[in-house]
Amino acid sequence: MVSNDPLLQSFQLRHLSLRNRILSTSHAPAFAESGHPRDRYRLYHEEKARGGVALTMIGGSTNISPDSPSVFGQLYGGDDSIIPWFRQLTDGVKQHGAAIMCQITHMGRRTLSDCGDWLPVISASEKRERAHRSFPKPMEKHDLRRVVRHFADAAARCQQGGFDGIELLSHAHLLGQFLSPLINDRTDDYGGSLSNRLRLTFEVLEAIRDRVGSEFVIGLRLTGDELLADGLTQDEAIESAKLLEASGMVDFLNILVGAPYDDLGLAGWVAPMGNPLPNDLTIAGHMRAAVSLPVFHAGGIADISTARQAVVNGKVDMVGMTRAQIADPYLVQKLIDSREEEIRPCVGLGYCVDRVNQGKDAVCGHNAATGREAQFNHVFHRDISADKKAVVVGGGPAGMEISRVLSERGMQVVLFEARSDLGGQLALAAKGNLRRQIWGIAHWLQSELERLSVDIRYNSYAEEDDVLAEQPDLVIIATGGMPPSIAIEGGEYAISTWDVLAGKKCKGQVLLFDDLGDHQSAVTADVLASNDAEVLHITPDRTSLMELGPTNSAVVLRDLYQKGVKFDVFCDLVKINKREGQTVATIRHVLSGEIIEKMVDHVVVEQGISAVTDIYQALIPFSRNAGVVELDALAAGTLDLPKVDPNRHFNLIRVGDAVSGRNLHAAIYDALRIGSLYQ
Repeated sequence: MVSNDPLLQSFQLRHLSLRNRILSTSHAPAFAESGHPRDRYRLYHEEKARGGVALTMIGGSTNISPDSPSVFGQLYGGDDSIIPWFRQLTDGVKQHGAAIMCQITHMGRRTLSDCGDWLPVISASEKRERAHRSFPKPMEKHDLRRVVRHFADAAARCQQGGFDGIELLSHAHLLGQFLSPLINDRTDDYGGSLSNRLRLTFEVLEAIRDRVGSEFVIGLRLTGDELLADGLTQDEAIESAKLLEASGMVDFLNILVGAPYDDLGLAGWVAPMGNPLPNDLTIAGHMRAAVSLPVFHAGGIADISTARQAVVNGKVDMVGMTRAQIADPYLVQKLIDSREEEIRPCVGLGYCVDRVNQGKDAVCGHNAATGREAQFNHVFHRDISADKKAVVVGGGPAGMEISRVLSERGMQVVLFEARSDLGGQLALAAKGNLRRQIWGIAHWLQSELERLSVDIRYNSYAEEDDVLAEQPDLVIIATGGMPPSIAIEGGEYAISTWDVLAGKKCKGQVLLFDDLGDHQSAVTADVLASNDAEVLHITPDRTSLMELGPTNSAVVLRDLYQKGVKFDVFCDLVKINKREGQTVATIRHVLSGEIIEKMVDHVVVEQGISAVTDIYQALIPFSRNAGVVELDALAAGTLDLPKVDPNRHFNLIRVGDAVSGRNLHAAIYDALRIGSLYQ
C-alpha cells in the first residue's frame, strides 16, 4: 500500500530517488579506526539503512588536509587508503535501499595544533575559537590553493568510493569561517563583501565539479543565522543561498542555525534536554521560500510529529532525525508498519554528543545496541523456548530492559516491583525542570512491557520464597541502589539528595555538597531553588558537575545560575554539627587546607549509591552459578555461568546499580548483553 504519510513520500534529488523524507545527517560517532570507516562504522550505518532511512550521510567532519586533524574521532579523506573502506560501506548501505553521501570539510580554527602532525591551525583571520582554543594563522594564497586542491581530491575519493554525493560543511568550519563577518576580518579579495567572503567556497565548488563532473550530487551544510551580534545574519545567509543557486554547482542546502563557538553555542546546535530548540525550522523555511534548491534540515528534530509538520508546512524537503535514529535506527520502518508508538524515543540525554566531545565513542543513553551492531541485535527473534521462565526483581531501567529483551526472545518473564509504578531512579531524575524529559525512557519501556504481556507484580517486595515459588530458570536482580550512610562526621545532621527529590522541603540557606559531579546534585539544586531555597553547591572537584559533558554542563549551569544557585569548587565537607538552632558545615579547601565554617539551615549531601543486595545474597545458595558471571567471557561477548552446584535449577545474575553504582547506560547495557546472550 502507498502511504499518505508526508514523511513516507519519495523525493527526487537530481537523478537520485530517495524513498522517504527522513535522513540521518552527517555526524562523527567516533567509530573511525585509523581514520577509516571499518566494520563498526559500516554496520552502524547499515542498520539505519535496514531500518528504512532514505539517505544516510556519513563522515561528519571528514577531514581533507593534514592541518585539519581529527579532534573527535572523524574520518580522514586526505589520502587514497580510505577508498576501499568507503566502497565496503557504500555497498553495504545501498544493498538495503538507502542512498549514501559523505560530508567533507576543513575544520579551519575548529581543531587543535597540538595533535596529529602538530601543524598550525589556519582560518580566515587570527580570531580564536573558545571551544577549541587554538590561535589560527590567517591563510595565505598558497594555503588557499592547497586547501582547494585537497577538497577536490577528497571529493574524487568519495566518488570512487561509491557515494551518491557529498556534502561540504560550511557551518562553523573553514568555509563558514570565511563567510562569517564575525570571524573574517580580511581586507583582501577574500574578506569584506559577501561575494568576497564566499570566494573560497566557490573556488572549492569549481574545483570539485571539474573533478567529479556534473552528475555527482553536491550539497552544502550552511548556517542560516549565527544568532550572534556581528555574525552572519539570516538575510546574508539567504543572499548566500541565492548566489550558490545561481552558480549551478550546488544541488541542495542543509540548514543549521547558531554558532558552536563555545559550549553553550554547541548546546544550541545539538540541544540536550532542558534546552529549547532554536527557531531552526522557521529559518530553514525562509531559506526554502527564497531559493528553488531542495532544503534539508540538520538541527535536532527528535519526534515524528515535528518532522511531519516540517514537511507538511513546506519548511524543508528532507528532515534530519539523526539522534532520533541513534535511539532507534528502525524509526522509519516502524512508521511504515504503523507502529509509531513502538519507536524508542530520543529524550535529549545528550550522552552521545557529550561522549564524542570528551574523546569517547558515541553510544545512546538508553539504546545500548547502537554502535554495537556486530554484537547485538536491534530486532530480536523468538529463540528461547517459551517453557523457560525468568524472574526479574526490580522495575528500574535495568529490570525493565532485561524484561523486554528476554520477553522479545520468547521467554516467560515475571517482574517484581516493590513500588506501585515502574521506573526506579528515573522517577527521581525527572524531578524539577532540568531532566524531566528523562521520564520518556521509563514510559517507553513500560509500554513495551505491556505490549509484550510481561507479568508485572506491583507493590511486591520480593523475598526469596516469592522468587523460588515461581520455579524460574533465570533470576535477574535489578534492585538498584540506595544512598549510603553519609560518610562525614556528623552526617546524621545532613539529608541526602534522594530525600529532597522524594519531596522533603528545605527552606532558607542550603549547602549542597556534591561528591559525585553528575546530574544528581544538579537536579537537586534545581528542585531546591524552585522551592525558594538559597543554594550553595560545593564540590571537592576542580569544576562543578565535572562528570557532565560540554552540552549538558553548559545548559545545566546556565539554568541553575539563572535560578540563583551559587557554586564553589575545591571544597570538601569534613564535619557537620548543630549550633544555636542552625547547622554548621566545616569545609576544608582541598588545595590550601584552609578550614572555614558556614552556618546554614540545611546540609544536603550527594555521595552516590550503594547496591541493594539483600535478595541477591539470600538467593545465592539456591542458584546453580552462585551468582557468578565470568567477566572474561562477558567482555569477549559470551555468557559463561559456571555450574557451581549443577543440582540447582536456576542461574542468578545481577545487573545495573544492583552490582555497583554507575549510570543509566551501564544499567541498560548490562541488561541488553545479559538478555541477548542468555541461552
